[in-house]
Amino acid sequence: MKATGIVRRIDDLGRVVIPKEIRRNLRIREGDPLEIFVDKDGEIILKKYSPIGELGDFAKEYADSISTSTEQFVCITDRDNIIAVSGAPKRDFLGKPIGRLIEKSMSERRTFVNNYSDLNTLSKEGSIVADDRGEENYRFAAEVVAPIIAQGDSIGAVVICSKEKRPSFGLMEHKLAETAAGFLAKQMEQ
Repeated sequence: MKATGIVRRIDDLGRVVIPKEIRRNLRIREGDPLEIFVDKDGEIILKKYSPIGELGDFAKEYADSISTSTEQFVCITDRDNIIAVSGAPKRDFLGKPIGRLIEKSMSERRTFVNNYSDLNTLSKEGSIVADDRGEENYRFAAEVVAPIIAQGDSIGAVVICSKEKRPSFGLMEHKLAETAAGFLAKQMEQ
């Protein structure tokens, strides 16, 4: 565990304020759920709760199924990281922070379909994944991002990408990503 040197007092209602710098670094936003753990030494540990993270193995199998049928790269994310990958090297994507394109799709609650004629082009919305330094440097010829919305909250996204300059993504990929996102949302609501 890493010490921050920050000390906070508990108020009369039992609340503790998490400093802004820590919230920003850990991407904790107002309304985000936190899971509370207590270890044997009496330490209290707060961890960002990812409802879609509970679907880890199921999400992986679902991504594998879509990737196999479309022969494309598929990933499933929660609000912060990529939690399932198929059709691409896992070390490059699994557990990586999401990029601005996925954040925008989730915040606007709409599906994005981007097609590029040049792999060096980065969409104005950004990339689907940010690397360890927060830089967005992954390029795809086509990408579709559909938000997963469960019980009114945007909790993740389904992403389908291609590096091939084949016919561009269209209505089929758009509907496939939205159907997958809808299916995963229904699993969360059960």
